Amino acid sequence: MRKSKVKRNLREGKPSLFITIHLTDASLFELISSMAVDCIWMDMEHHAYSLETANKLIRASRVGDIDVMVRPAKWEYLQISRVLETGATGILYPRCDNAEEAATVVRWAKFFPVGRRGADGGNPDMPYLSLPLDEYIKTANEETFVGIQIEDQKALDNAEEMARVEGVDFIFLGPADFSILGGFAGDMNHPKLQNAIQRIAAVAGNTGKAWGMPVAGAEKAKEVIELGAKILTWSSDLSIVMRGLQQIQKSFTRLTKA
Repeated sequence: MRKSKVKRNLREGKPSLFITIHLTDASLFELISSMAVDCIWMDMEHHAYSLETANKLIRASRVGDIDVMVRPAKWEYLQISRVLETGATGILYPRCDNAEEAATVVRWAKFFPVGRRGADGGNPDMPYLSLPLDEYIKTANEETFVGIQIEDQKALDNAEEMARVEGVDFIFLGPADFSILGGFAGDMNHPKLQNAIQRIAAVAGNTGKAWGMPVAGAEKAKEVIELGAKILTWSSDLSIVMRGLQQIQKSFTRLTKA
């Protein structure tokens, strides 16, 4: 069974680099798996591709050495168990409200005695009935990570209790939804958001758990690393393509006006 790069980094106290991939071309997953990236973030909360497509993309990522973290929608038990069986190594659970809900996510993602996840074994994660069941259960519990996303003030108020749940590996700030639900949509410099970052960093320090958030560039990455962040999602395929095309467009415009 594959070992998680993110879990290894967490054990060693090192930060992990994630990139969000929205496009559903397996070649892109293969390419990124061969680069110095720790984890692909696959977002199934907001995007419409099927579990069958996700299965093929996760399998493509196994060409190299990379984790895949899936964000399901809130309360999607079947999504969590099935994407883990396809070979995803982690779950980012959105819009978590309290410690009881966080504990439920752990029960869904982990086998007994940590949780209540059901076993099959005939899928890529085991892989394909190739391990003794007890070894599979033990390794899956050790190598599967669970992140809990904080996206509003109520969740922030309960963040420390959620972080203390056994089986939660990190808490993760969702700044976009936090800004929307806080009434200051898109203002990434708003005092309430800056206070949320400081609060989550403090919770991580108090509980010994990791924390993370999306970063929009090297300056922001440096800032949150200095605050102790270990999970950094940096850019996405769509934004990289868009910036590249914008640069070509600007260059072409300058040439044609010359």
